[in-house]
Amino acid sequence: MNGVRFLLVLAAFSASADTFEDVSARATAAREANNAAQAIDLYRKALDLNPRWQEGWWFLGTLLYDGDQYEPGRDAFRHFVDLDSQAAPGWAFLGLCEFETGDYAKALQDIEHGISLGATKQAELAPVLLYHEALLLAHEGQSDMALQKYAEILREKGGAPNDSMLLSIGVAALRAPELPKDVAPSQRDLYMLAGKAASFVFMADYSRADAAFADLLKKYSNARNVHYMHGVYLMARDPDDAFEEFRHELQVAPGNAAAEAMFAFGLLSRGDGEEALPYAEKAAQSENSTAFAKYLYGRALAETGAIQRGLKYLQEAERIDSRNSDVHVALATAYSRAGQPAQARHEREIAMQMESENRALAQP
Repeated sequence: MNGVRFLLVLAAFSASADTFEDVSARATAAREANNAAQAIDLYRKALDLNPRWQEGWWFLGTLLYDGDQYEPGRDAFRHFVDLDSQAAPGWAFLGLCEFETGDYAKALQDIEHGISLGATKQAELAPVLLYHEALLLAHEGQSDMALQKYAEILREKGGAPNDSMLLSIGVAALRAPELPKDVAPSQRDLYMLAGKAASFVFMADYSRADAAFADLLKKYSNARNVHYMHGVYLMARDPDDAFEEFRHELQVAPGNAAAEAMFAFGLLSRGDGEEALPYAEKAAQSENSTAFAKYLYGRALAETGAIQRGLKYLQEAERIDSRNSDVHVALATAYSRAGQPAQARHEREIAMQMESENRALAQP
């Protein structure tokens, strides 16, 4: 009996010693045979035996993601990036899983981290990441950044966007802090038309953009941000008409901070700092105040004599967006008025350097 027990113990020990190699090999074979369910089970068993098996976490995560099992997929990719913090695709897929589980702020953070590490260098992954980044930026109230991403996607993709893309662009263009899947059926046409108008602008098809805007304004003249969107479009072509569109937007939606900022900008451009001041103040002190709004308020304060308060807001705008040459020009003017020539000279030098760099980039 003792001899039999010894042989059983020896056999069990030998089997356990080979378990990880055996199970991991079987997991690989199941994955390569497209047997996802079996592969997931085997990868989990192998990872129980060797939690530091980085390749195992990667393949488990991708199998779960492909099978729409986003919560366990998120956990697998979290283990993966814990083992390799520089693994760009791992961060990207972690963010995509977090998006599907509704953790939107974390999803944006991790997708952008993956992009910063080079995840978009993978051609098949780039459009997926940029699209989800744009969705999340709009959801988080960063509509202008979202629209830049959509423009980048359309330029890379070429051709006409599909309905899903048009709806997503429309949500961002009308500054709605929601996801396309949450758009009410009654609002779908509004966002589709807005998306169509914006997409024509992105593709520099201005005659069709004009027609799309005309249709949008005809059907939805009283919808929030329609006139704001049209005003932004008109800024480079007809500033006076754009100014009137921002005025109209404030009649439709009083307190619209984005429209108040643009209306203040128009007034400042006309040299009317006093009238611009209350609009700039509302925009700068809104919940989602931007660097642009703080710049406008700081500039309006400085131009109406409240120089020190103006400097405070201009300095804040510079901290948020140090690459905006207009902020440095406004700071130079305010410092000069405040009797601080050294600071004024420093800000002018920064603005001139930026202007020189922009000219160099514009040259063929």
